[in-house]
This record gives sequence, structure tokens and C-alpha cells, in this order.
Amino acid sequence: MYPYVLSIHIIFVVSWMAGLFYIVRLFIYHTEANDRPVVERDILQKQFQVMEAKLWNIITTPAMLLSVLAGLTMLHLNPGLLQTGWMQVKIAFVVGLLIYHFLCGRIIKQLKNGVFKMTSTQLRLWNELATIFLVAIVFTVVLKSAVDWLYGLIGLIIFSAVIMSAVKVYKYYRLKNKV
Repeated sequence: MYPYVLSIHIIFVVSWMAGLFYIVRLFIYHTEANDRPVVERDILQKQFQVMEAKLWNIITTPAMLLSVLAGLTMLHLNPGLLQTGWMQVKIAFVVGLLIYHFLCGRIIKQLKNGVFKMTSTQLRLWNELATIFLVAIVFTVVLKSAVDWLYGLIGLIIFSAVIMSAVKVYKYYRLKNKV
């Protein structure tokens, strides 16, 4: 039974991550629509609200729920996993990803109400946080105790710095080419 539940877990984690990556791209486009002429802005923002709601309610949140349910089922089937250090670290990262998920849900509500608290650049950085969680979780699960946690943490910090720098470089070139 465990391999079937693991397969379901992987499938819905992929769906959840795809939804998280795309929802923040929609936030970016939704925010950037503020720079358009009024008529165009209103049409775009209404469309982004529809797209955000459908993505969130039909794909992302159900995938998150099924990922968590499958993960809990695997822990029920093999409770010894909770005693392993790598699983405890993975669970901590998953809790972080869940917090990220619910904060994205709050951003959806804010945008729907016309509240734009983050710039498109800040949202691009926010989008990379999901990537950092994904990398941390995958490396933790695949490498388990084979990796020294200190080196893993240093690697994660370096990866985070590189990805955040890439967003800044992209912004520079995007603005440079816009002029």
C-alpha cells in the first residue's frame, strides 16, 4: 500500500508546486496591470481575479490537501519515519511551505479587494521562496542523513542568494530594455 500512497503524494506535490509557482506569476501580472490605461487595467484585473480564484480553488488548494493527506497516511503506515532526523527536517520545511501557501491565499484576497502591498519585483522574490522550499524538501528526502546538515544549510543559503540575485539581475535587464 505504501508505494501507492507515495505515488499519490508525489503526483499531488507536483500539482501543488505548479499551482504555487503559477499563482504568484498571476499576482505579478495582476500588479503590473496597474501600469496600464484605466480601461485595459480594469479588464485585466477582473480576468486575473477569475484566473487566480480558479487556480487556487480547483488546483492548488486541493493538491495541497491531498499532498498533506497522503503524507500523513505514509507516516501512519510507517510511523518509524517520525523518529528520523531527515523526516523531522522535511516536516519543518513542509510547515514553512504551508505557511507560504496560506500567505498566498491572503494575497489573493488583498488583490481582489484592490490592495497591492507588494511590487512586482517583491512578488518575483516571493515566487522564489517556493523554489527554495522545494529544493530544500527534495534534497532532504533524497539525501536523508547522507548529507551533513551544516553543509546542507550552507548550500541552501547559497542557492537562495543566487536565486534572489538572479531576480535582481532580471529586473535590471527588464528595466534597461524597457527604455
